[in-house]
Amino acid sequence: MLTCAIGLAAAVPAAQADALDTIAKSGVVRIGVFEDYPPFGSIGPDMKPQGYDIDMANLIGKTLKAKVELVQVNGDNRMAYLADHKVDMLLSVGQTPERAKVIDFSQAYAPYFLAVFGPKKLQVKTAADLAGKTISVAHGTLEDLSITKAAPATATIKRFDDPNGAIAAFLSGQAQLLVTGNDVGATIIARHPPIDPEEKFSLFSSPDHVGLNKDEPRLMEKVNATIAQAKKDGELNTLSKKWLRAPLPSDL
Repeated sequence: MLTCAIGLAAAVPAAQADALDTIAKSGVVRIGVFEDYPPFGSIGPDMKPQGYDIDMANLIGKTLKAKVELVQVNGDNRMAYLADHKVDMLLSVGQTPERAKVIDFSQAYAPYFLAVFGPKKLQVKTAADLAGKTISVAHGTLEDLSITKAAPATATIKRFDDPNGAIAAFLSGQAQLLVTGNDVGATIIARHPPIDPEEKFSLFSSPDHVGLNKDEPRLMEKVNATIAQAKKDGELNTLSKKWLRAPLPSDL
């Protein structure tokens, strides 16, 4: 019987330690971020990570009273990093039904949406105002599908092989308007003041969340508390203005 009991115990894997306890014990929280995804994350002139997500990571670290260890991830490896506990959480995660089967999501902390951008002098406020306008977009993307559905028949949609081609066409004047994400739009606004670009209107919204492993309610509570407090005291609005060149949406 004793042999049987030992065998059974060996067959049962040890329970995964509670993430919040692990963070408290080590004094370190490991947060997966993109470092090639401005303005959410990139390497600054001082060779240090910077961006919306970097500032958000530091807010979370402050709440947890832990040192923040930024872990560079990419689109291919970041879910595996979380599952393998190489990171405690991920930033800039869009919520989808497929992902919800394997990870949990915090409250939204940053806006991400597709929008129409153009110079301020061009009067465009709704899809109807696209009539007769030329619009640049990357072929076959969600941006393409969204603007094709929204634009009136008299609009001219110029499709390019990749996002850089679409951006270049807009900046060179081959198109009056550009459809892209608010992240790219913010970078264009910051880097091309002579064009005086601005966001005209939003097409499709998929805000960013913090992604956690399943069944970590105590850590999730801390993360959501950080987000709620940052909304309440205006910190998220400050981050949005700083990095996305626009106020935090009221419905976030």
